[in-house]
Amino acid sequence: MTTIFVPTPRTRRFVMLAATLGLTLAALVAPSPHARSQDAVPDISKTAKIVSIGGSVTEIIYALGEEGRLVARDSTSTFPEQATALPDIGYMRAISPEGVLGIGPDAIVTLEGSGPPEALDVLKKASIPFVFVPDRFDAQGLVAKIETIGAALGVREKAAALSASVKSDLDKSRALTANVSDRKRVLFILSLQGGKVLASGSDTAANGIIAMAGGANAIDQFSGYKPLTDEAIITAQPDLILMMDRGGDHSAANADMAAHPALSQTPAVKSGAIVRMDGAYLLGFGPRTAAAARDLAKALYGDTIVN
Repeated sequence: MTTIFVPTPRTRRFVMLAATLGLTLAALVAPSPHARSQDAVPDISKTAKIVSIGGSVTEIIYALGEEGRLVARDSTSTFPEQATALPDIGYMRAISPEGVLGIGPDAIVTLEGSGPPEALDVLKKASIPFVFVPDRFDAQGLVAKIETIGAALGVREKAAALSASVKSDLDKSRALTANVSDRKRVLFILSLQGGKVLASGSDTAANGIIAMAGGANAIDQFSGYKPLTDEAIITAQPDLILMMDRGGDHSAANADMAAHPALSQTPAVKSGAIVRMDGAYLLGFGPRTAAAARDLAKALYGDTIVN
């Protein structure tokens, strides 16, 4: 993907770190936001040149029909496809202020957790209005995200309609598994690099989508993403292993898991219950989240819940 900036040495170090984890990690590690009133959201309703940072932010702006105001987006903003035609200002946690300033935006709409802080400081000193969008991994958080963006852009009615549609879709998805008594245990693996399993605990996008799909996170002893010992993997006994569908050093073939001393002993690997989904779709918590939850629910419980 062609970018439009020349990174400084400090920015280059951040970009290299981001690349090792993949662009879809933007949705994984965002901090838990504080609730906020829509009345406290900066008013950028009159702005015509907006930079969007965060895949779900960009998706929501398109879903609101306000994409004509976008002049650039970050590297995690790859849906809808037409968004990729916009200039790319880099990975959301390794923003180049030079690249953003070169666009000449009137405002920046970004997920909380973008950075680095030094880059944000430079942009703030340039007196560019910022809208920070909270990123909580549940239905209420998704609705709040839509309403925050709608309030900032001055399209509250559009946001209310989109929120209602998304909430209805989420309610229908949740109803599919409401009567499931035996919840399948899911192990989300972020990376299997070097045979080390980096997995999701609580307070993550992975944990949120597993819950929405009617599953149970097999790892509940910690929050965030941490490496697991072989003993912890065997004790977790996941029924299904969930991963992002990606290549490179962080991909893991089924054969790799079958050869792993601990994963090979889990019901998931023994039965071949290994599911890979697009990271932005699965973990983005944007307008497509209900569909992602249904797809995961179907993988967990089969066609019976759909019918």
